[in-house]
Amino acid sequence: MSFEGAKVMLFLGDDLLVIRRDHTEGIPWPGYLDFPGGGREGDERPEDCALRETREEVGLELSEELLEWGHQHGYAVFFAAHLPAERARDIRFGDEGYGWHLMPPEEYAARDDAIPHFRALLTAYLEGRD
Repeated sequence: MSFEGAKVMLFLGDDLLVIRRDHTEGIPWPGYLDFPGGGREGDERPEDCALRETREEVGLELSEELLEWGHQHGYAVFFAAHLPAERARDIRFGDEGYGWHLMPPEEYAARDDAIPHFRALLTAYLEGRD
């Protein structure tokens, strides 16, 4: 599979974990709400990339078994994962972005400051679960 990065739509209870992107020069969608994830390192599989980036960005260790809904969009692979709400206390924000938030997924899908194609992917995932 050819890909450049991976993202995780990470649910803690009913809420979605999002990160406010920073304004680093050259970063796409600066200041927008993002999902944990990022660029591939070496010959990582999409799953390994998603798990590593989640650990680096928010300090949460996920197992590969938690990843569901692998979906490639362009050069990125998107997954979803669900954790109990109380795992929010384990979040340790890394050094990328301006902070993290928990919000209902429907709110993310409706926000103007959410990355547009991420909103569409989240909506597709939620509709597939119904």
